[in-house]
Amino acid sequence: QVQLVESGGGLVQAGGSLRLSCAVSGRTLYNYGVGWYRQAPGKQRELVAASTRGGTTNYADSVKGRFTISRDNAKNTVYLQMNSLKPEDTAVYYCALGLNYWGQGTQVTVSS
Repeated sequence: QVQLVESGGGLVQAGGSLRLSCAVSGRTLYNYGVGWYRQAPGKQRELVAASTRGGTTNYADSVKGRFTISRDNAKNTVYLQMNSLKPEDTAVYYCALGLNYWGQGTQVTVSS
């Protein structure tokens, strides 16, 4: 059974930082590309950051220079370091293993 469990969300003031974690079980992280997505109320889910199996990363323009995706294959865990947070970053954040496996999401709220 594949499980992705996100943690690290919460309430933070604008300009602050959070680090999200996504613990993967049931699959070996090394074999997959991974991504962090977010969905704000009334909006479609969007890709925030992605990392290929080889470690190549890409980011949405809105978070470039502020967010960093990383992966620890030994721990089977993916991270999203979020700095200089803005109110418009408020959303539920989801991690995904490939395109088939998703976590339950973690809420990030940035106050102005």
